[in-house]
Amino acid sequence: MPELEWSQAIELPRVFAGATKPSDIRRAWIHRAPEEHVLALYRAACRTGGPVPAPWWLRALATGELPGRENGFRVEDRIAQLLGRRPGWEYVPWAVDGESGYWEFMPSEGGKTGHRIPTTVLTTDRHPGWIDVLPAHSQGTPDPIPVAGLAGLRSRLGEFEAVR
Repeated sequence: MPELEWSQAIELPRVFAGATKPSDIRRAWIHRAPEEHVLALYRAACRTGGPVPAPWWLRALATGELPGRENGFRVEDRIAQLLGRRPGWEYVPWAVDGESGYWEFMPSEGGKTGHRIPTTVLTTDRHPGWIDVLPAHSQGTPDPIPVAGLAGLRSRLGEFEAVR
């Protein structure tokens, strides 16, 4: 039963094609319900076995690495403020179930390099900087580059945008 409840809890709106930033898709129960209820249901779903789809911020919250859901939203919103103003960056709202979407640098796809997959900025619970970058690539997914928070992303954007 917790698995069914969880799948309903993370369900996003059916129409979010016009989403240009993560806050545009924060409409699921996990985004609105009291944080302690979200954590309780997430933990119950995790007890059933295999991996449970969940946003990065909830996994970090459940392990005590992130103090609150709003902190995760703030990370996503600050990335959106930075990348949303820069040419070539597009927000992709249709991530894996439960995830918050990601950003792609479209000029890194095709062009001189011929890469089929553009440079991608993802939020993550893998490290306390909360941001990973997947370099543009064509075959095999490269290891993510851990970035030291928004300041680290800002300082390295030239490097990440140089691939065209």
